Amino acid sequence: MGIRFYKPTTAGRRFASVSDFSELTTRKPEKSLLEPLRKTGGRNTEGKITAEHIGGGSRRHYRIIDFKRKKDNIPAKVSSVEYDPNRSARIALLNYADGEKRYILAPDGIKVGQTIMSGEKVDPETGNCMPLKNIPMGLDVHNIEMRVGQGGQLVRSAGGSAKLLAKEGNYAHIVLPSGEIRKIFDGCRATIGKLGNSDHFNVRLGKAGRMRWKGVRPHVRGVAQNPVAHPLGGGEGRSGGGRHPCSRTGLLAKGGKTRKKKALSSRFILRRRRIGARGNL
Repeated sequence: MGIRFYKPTTAGRRFASVSDFSELTTRKPEKSLLEPLRKTGGRNTEGKITAEHIGGGSRRHYRIIDFKRKKDNIPAKVSSVEYDPNRSARIALLNYADGEKRYILAPDGIKVGQTIMSGEKVDPETGNCMPLKNIPMGLDVHNIEMRVGQGGQLVRSAGGSAKLLAKEGNYAHIVLPSGEIRKIFDGCRATIGKLGNSDHFNVRLGKAGRMRWKGVRPHVRGVAQNPVAHPLGGGEGRSGGGRHPCSRTGLLAKGGKTRKKKALSSRFILRRRRIGARGNL
């Protein structure tokens, strides 16, 4: 797990870097866990663009990931650590004792041949999944559920980890990577350990074409457009827009509150996230 830098043979190679993929053990995915991934180009069912700057990109299959980890008390051996084009983290293929195969998010330090389990009375070791009420305080966790049985929703990107800070009544206090402290019901499950591929954030694309490979089309500044196309467009000569930065539909882009009012969710936030914070407490 590291970064490999290209030799500057061309302008696009000069500042480009890629992951060395040293942790991967196979190049071919498990066919039974693949699904076709259809592209929308950012368009809805009416053919109208609802998400801008989306289109093209390399063809890929979706890997079915087991975010719920509900096969309790059945040991599983790690068969391989693989690349997933749909996410920044690596994935691991588990072979359960009953013959079933499933993909999970690969924690940092996971090895082929390692035995992993899930359940309420398993050891708090890397890769094991268990309810928050059974996890010792101070451990790093990832793939955290927000509702019992819903599957992991929090902390799923490369290098991510949250810390179990405290337990109070039926709730556990979790410090998320953003610095936010949130109360989560202690019956929700989480996986022990920190996610691998932590060097993902240090990769430099080096050229615009690598974003096109990912399916990201060019983004045109609002002030460079015509006034019929964007609220910041128009003006004689180069202008600053004449108003606060906003989206094409007028939604404030800097400083404006865009979070939906969720009373049930907001009351579980003990401390709001810190702007720019990526590390844990």
